[in-house]
Order: sequence, then C-alpha cells, then structure tokens
Amino acid sequence: MMTTEEAQRQETYIKQIRMQNDLEKSKTSKQKHYYIATFGCQMNAHDSEKLAGMLEQMGYQKTDQENEADFILYNTCCVRENAEQKVYGKLGYLKYLKDMNKDLIIAICGCMMQQDTVLNIIKSKYPHVDIIFGTFNIYKLPELLQTYLETKETVIDIWNEHKDIVEDLPSIRKYKFKASVNIMYGCNNFCTYCIVPYVRGRERSRQPEDILNEIKELVADGVKEIMLLGQNVNSYGKTLKDGISFAQLLRKVNEIEGLKRIRFMTSHPKDLSDELILAMRDCDKVCKSLHLPFQAGSTEILKKMNRKYTKEQYLELAEKIQNTIPDIALTTDIIVGFPGENEEDFQDTLDVVRKVRFSGAYTFIYSKRTGTPAATMEGEVPEEICQRRFNELQEVLQPIVYEKSQEFYGKTVEILVEEKSKNKDSYLTGRTDSGHLVHFEGDTSLIGQFVNVEIIEAKTYYLIGKLAN
Repeated sequence: MMTTEEAQRQETYIKQIRMQNDLEKSKTSKQKHYYIATFGCQMNAHDSEKLAGMLEQMGYQKTDQENEADFILYNTCCVRENAEQKVYGKLGYLKYLKDMNKDLIIAICGCMMQQDTVLNIIKSKYPHVDIIFGTFNIYKLPELLQTYLETKETVIDIWNEHKDIVEDLPSIRKYKFKASVNIMYGCNNFCTYCIVPYVRGRERSRQPEDILNEIKELVADGVKEIMLLGQNVNSYGKTLKDGISFAQLLRKVNEIEGLKRIRFMTSHPKDLSDELILAMRDCDKVCKSLHLPFQAGSTEILKKMNRKYTKEQYLELAEKIQNTIPDIALTTDIIVGFPGENEEDFQDTLDVVRKVRFSGAYTFIYSKRTGTPAATMEGEVPEEICQRRFNELQEVLQPIVYEKSQEFYGKTVEILVEEKSKNKDSYLTGRTDSGHLVHFEGDTSLIGQFVNVEIIEAKTYYLIGKLAN
C-alpha cells in the first residue's frame, strides 16, 4: 500500500521548483506566496495541511490575501450544493486576478473534481484554471506544478480510484499542539444521499504501525491532542490482513507517551461495537465525546437512506453508550426533508432527539446531489414543509442542548487553549474533554496549554469561564 518511491519522486520535483523559485528570488528579491481555500470536512482540512507543506518546501510562503498570491489553490467539497456554488463564484473572481497578473497560477482539487459534470463545467467556463486534480493524488502536486511550469498548458490529472497511500508527505499544521491523522480513506457505505464514496473511493485502511509512528513523531513535535480521521472509523482494519479493529488501534494510540487527548470521527452506528465502547471507557486519553450521526428517526426513511440500522437499534446503541460512559457528550447529524419523509417520519426524528438528549447537532435540510440514488427518488418534500420541519427541529433540539450546557455551570473543567477569541480581544478559546467550546479571559501565552477554568455562564452552544485559582 505504502510507497516511499513515489514520495521520493515527488521530492525531486519539489527540489526542482525550489531551485527555480530561489533563483528567481535572487534576481528580483520577490518572495512567491501561496493561498489555499479549503471547503468541506476535516479530511479536506488535513489534505490542505499536506498541500501547504509541499508548497512551502517548494519555496512559497503563505498569504491570507488572494490578491497577493502567486499560486492559488481551492480544495473543494461536493457534499452540499451550496459549497459547489461558492467555488464557482470564487473562480469567476479569480479570472479578474489572472487578468491583472498573467503569472498567477490557479489550481483546483478535491471532491468536486471527481465528478465528470463539474470537470466539464470547469474546462468550458473557467479556462483560466491551470491545474485540476482530484482526491486520490494530492501528493502529485509538485509533479503537476512542474508540468504546468514547463508547458504553460492546463494540466488535468483525475483518477477514478485510489492507487497508492503515500506516507511521509510534508505538512503545515494550523496548530502546533493538535493535529489530525488519517487512519483510513474512502467509504463503503453508499448512503443514498451521499456523494462521498463516488469521490473518495472504497475504504482503504493505513497500516497501524504507520499511524502509530506518525502520531509519535507529532507528539515529539509538541502535539498534545490527536484527531483520528476516517469517513467511517468504526470499519478501520477490515482491508488489512492482520485484522486489527479500530478499538484495538485506539488502545495502542492510548499507550503513546506524551499524548494527552485522543478524538476521532466519524462513527457510523451500524459498525459501533461493544468492543469500541469498552475501549472508549477504558482509555484515559480518549475524550468523552462521540459524534454519532443518526440522520433520520424513521426506520422507513433510514432504509431509503441505506443506513443499515433501525430507529430502535440506534436508540439501544445510544443508551448502551450513555450507560457505559455516563459523562459522555453525544453529538449527531440530522437531515430533514429526505424524499418520501411524511409527518409521522419527522415525528420519529424528534422522538430520537428527545430520548437521546444530544449535546449538539449539525442539522440540514436535504440537499439533492446529482449522481446519488436519492437524487432520482420520488416524493420530493416541498421547500416550505422542509423549512417548517427544520424550524420545529430547532425548537426541540436547542432547549436540550442548552440544558446539557447548563450542567457545566459552576464546575471547574480542564480545557486545551486553542486560540484568541474571534469576538473579544482579551479572551481566549479552548475545548473541554467533551468538546464544549469555552471562552475565558487570559493571556495569549496560555495558547497550547491545558488550564483549569471555572464555568461562570452557560450559553446554548458555548460556555464562558474564568481561570480557576
């Protein structure tokens, strides 16, 4: 699965481009800059860290201003249609920048590019895009860039399936003290509303020793919190010969000295085993939070979604988790307005929300994705009914989330301080073990540290605290 030979090949292209950029800088004294815009999930964010790492090795420096960049890259998402529309809008703006700077290089990659319809739109309507590649070959960026520099012609490299898992790619992390680690790629679930299996490919698990070595290196570099990533982490190991399970991997990661916290996402209910629940309970570094999407409460709708569990099975699973790990914070994903959803189906969704009492939820009105089975299903729910149900869902969900937040009032909790607050200059922001966001007044020297904070106010979606004495 792993190929160091391919990584070495790309390293050759990195050195070639670095030499060109260094030579140009010595002549003009001008530093070249890159800009990356990331759309979508944490998988995409982690891919962007790798892309940034390669660009910096090639002699580019990061800029937050598109109009200052010599290389602009959009890492795209196709889970929701509005994300695609946003990308198209931005590509139109980039034509203006390219007209102003003929040497500007524009690249686009990610999930959108794995769809033939999107690729045809890019080629016909946005010919100013210079490099187009997909999700399976992000490690080829140096080679693709060198090809463009040599030919000055549009480079398109889209694969229909994953070939190699390439290790040892450089990466520029957003935070020094926390990092994401892919444990697997792709998805075999084929939920009827989801485009991911078609653009990310089939499940492929990384070797456990490669994962553990990467985490050890990150910890040696100052990382205290790890997020293990996969489209469905619960099915980790099924493609490996040694048959290691996700629960077993979790226990191995828990033994890594110097690591403080372990998080993971996403979990599919159909694969969440008793073995994993016990591993979460036993492993002291595994955070007491679990994102467990149920999507819809109606067994009939779940069947149409191809989720492979019933309402009763989900409720039993949630109850088992909460009984085994009493202080766990459960969060979820919910879709309203799936084709064929009637009022009784929707009431089943509200029933699950009331019974499980989630600490938070991502809620969506169903969005048709071309290329998925659900896109051609009969029984489209009218927009006004979707909106009414969405609003009703919020009316049931938000008081529960608020009550769960209130449980923290007056308690002292340990948080990992992540950054300055975006709303108040003197405030910092961090997260509890349960994943709750906490704002508190403090000095920026605390960023990256674990501190104890007393919660003095509890809002619906965040907590306010003060440093504990």
